[in-house]
Amino acid sequence: MSTGPGADSAPVHQPTLDTRGRGGRFSGRLFGDTFSSLGIRNYRLFFTGAIVSNTGTWMARITQDWLVLSLTGSAAAVGITTALQFLPMLLFGLYGGVIADRYPKRRLLLVSQAALGLCGLALAVLTLSGSVQVWHVYLIAFLLGMVTVVDNPARQTFVSEMVGPKQLRNAVSLNSANFQSARLIGPAVAGVLIAGVGSGWAFLLNGLSFLAPLASLLLMRTSELHKVERAPRGKGQLREGLRYVAGRPDLIWPIVLVGFIGTFGFNFPIWLTAFSGDVFHVGAGAYGLLNTLMAAGSLVGALAAARRGSTRLRMLVITAAVFGVLEIAAALSPAFWLFALLLVPIGLLGLTVNITANSAVQMATDPAMRGRVMSLYMMVFAGGTPIGAPLLGWVTDTYGARVGFVAGGAISLAAAVVVGLVLARIGGLKVAMRWRHGHPQVRFVARERLATAA
Repeated sequence: MSTGPGADSAPVHQPTLDTRGRGGRFSGRLFGDTFSSLGIRNYRLFFTGAIVSNTGTWMARITQDWLVLSLTGSAAAVGITTALQFLPMLLFGLYGGVIADRYPKRRLLLVSQAALGLCGLALAVLTLSGSVQVWHVYLIAFLLGMVTVVDNPARQTFVSEMVGPKQLRNAVSLNSANFQSARLIGPAVAGVLIAGVGSGWAFLLNGLSFLAPLASLLLMRTSELHKVERAPRGKGQLREGLRYVAGRPDLIWPIVLVGFIGTFGFNFPIWLTAFSGDVFHVGAGAYGLLNTLMAAGSLVGALAAARRGSTRLRMLVITAAVFGVLEIAAALSPAFWLFALLLVPIGLLGLTVNITANSAVQMATDPAMRGRVMSLYMMVFAGGTPIGAPLLGWVTDTYGARVGFVAGGAISLAAAVVVGLVLARIGGLKVAMRWRHGHPQVRFVARERLATAA
């Protein structure tokens, strides 16, 4: 696995045609390049358990946002709930990476997945009993965030132990496809349950869904896991991880970019609830439909990423810029159907940004440092939500849903442009413009090439 400082691309992934070497009896030809990681038995178990719990998680997310909106009537309150769920990642995320590097990840996941299930069951009991108040939702959202501090880096880095370095990029993409597949099902089911029997049953099903990943972890063959050297206990491990990232432009700038997009461009719980209720005046069923359409685009993006043979930072920057442009276009949409249709490419591009940055960072990081680096990645990507969600929730409440959505898209676009220029400068590139068939084309070319042309 390369850890070179190239600013333009991460190492090229070449899918293996036979994955029998680590417990899988299925060949890569059976699954194809897109699904090659599923030829590994331990990863198949992990994937199967995850799709059940991910469906429950998406049901709970949609139901939680709708419950808070019903209890308070405020988009800012939805933003506060989201912020509380991600605040622990901002405060303690780096320590979660140290723990993930230090202890066996499978054992950590057994504890964290059980804790997430208990949080879901607690919210179900409160809601079904009719005693739920908004502060209950706030508290459980914060507790979920505390568990996620450890669960996120452990789950992300455990993938490499299941599949090894050659299948890592494919497995990261399939994890995202798994999550987005559940996002297609979860919101639709949540909408039906909210309208039919109430929010409590959606929370109950979410809590029970965590039995599936627990069973998959227990059924794994530990002898078939790839051995990864664990960091011993010692002082300065957190600072060591930060110094490692600070000296690597190919790590720090993708993390900076996803930080801006995660903080300001991914506040969809706020915007979709506000557009559903205040702009287009539709109900819970249409709100679930909007989430499903975005998930459909995200799933296509994840499957496309699973087929790609390389991970280039150039594509990350371009995709992030177009993502920002489409968010602005959606915010200004005059009709519900146009707004809904634009969510499909927004979901596709947003997921592509996340996968491209995630896989580029993981593949360029030394295995012994991966937990700390990925915890920093998640801290920046998700931990910025406590800042962005209340801020954009306030903007949405004060100036309207359209202004809030435009602000998120504009910041995402600006971040992509700035990071693209920085990476181009580091890589010895320069922006060049030329006219082709009557249209301007902007591209990056080597400085030496420009000098020769001049």
